[in-house]
Amino acid sequence: MFFTKLGAAALLLAPVALAAPTTEVSCARCDEVAHGFASLNGGTTGGKGGRIVTVTTHADLVKYAAMEEPLIIRVNGALISEPKGLEVPIKSHKTIIGVGRNGAVVGGGFGIKNQKNIILRNLEIRDTYIPEDYNGKSEDWDGIQVDTGVNIWIDHCKFARMADGLIDLRKDTDYVTVSNTLLSEHNKAFGIGWTDNVISKMTINDNFFNSTNQRGPSADNLKYCHMFNNYHLNITSYGNYARGHTELLVENSYYENVNDPVVAGPNAKIKSSWLKFKDCTGERHLDVNSKKVFDASKFYEYKLKDPYDLPTTIPPFVGPALDIGI
Repeated sequence: MFFTKLGAAALLLAPVALAAPTTEVSCARCDEVAHGFASLNGGTTGGKGGRIVTVTTHADLVKYAAMEEPLIIRVNGALISEPKGLEVPIKSHKTIIGVGRNGAVVGGGFGIKNQKNIILRNLEIRDTYIPEDYNGKSEDWDGIQVDTGVNIWIDHCKFARMADGLIDLRKDTDYVTVSNTLLSEHNKAFGIGWTDNVISKMTINDNFFNSTNQRGPSADNLKYCHMFNNYHLNITSYGNYARGHTELLVENSYYENVNDPVVAGPNAKIKSSWLKFKDCTGERHLDVNSKKVFDASKFYEYKLKDPYDLPTTIPPFVGPALDIGI
């Protein structure tokens, strides 16, 4: 009761102190557009050209993400999800971007259903984990869940300790790039699939999978899955898993203390190039029907890094960056 009265008094006496979205005239690196498969099919530009707004409350994030117009939404502060586990629905033509290293959603995530041209950058998304439910069976609370989305770019994000998956890309989600992102402290890190169709195309590069159990990623029925410059550390169940009819091209990556680093299902195809293994155990399906795997350079340009350098070059640069969104 005391809290209610105090809140009412503050509302009456100091209305100018209430949090509200503000319109900004600039946003550092907010006009950057996607590379990889997300650069195709017309490209992924998010809210480029639309208004720039800054949100400091979870309610305002929900409000602006649901608008029909193109928007660049700057997230400033650690926004506590209400209710817990809410996957904020995002409409097409949005960029949601953290301000420096200050932008976070705590206790919730994001959801994209039948939408297109969306960028999620420079955000920390964490902490819906239910301690008594390690396998994530009681709640479908993902960090980012995308169903039938098209042209999606996830970049410079940080995910940890969610109730189900950190990233789930489902039901024919297509033209996706996930880059410069940290996935850590979790069971089911990154799942792709939930479909019998084989149409999805994804680029997964320059990421750090640290202390996860499985799905690094688990890629089911992807037409093209291109992975390069990734660092996998302390993975207990398996790392990369090509399932169904997936074609996986995996290049220039480092696996350290990983069980089953690269695994292929009976109908999958894998081609690998310059992978480094240190203290790893289990399966390494490095070439499975490799002559039938696609050539990524025919779709877009990309730069490969020396895998021996990845343990020192990848960790400092994944996740939110100080110079983005400010």
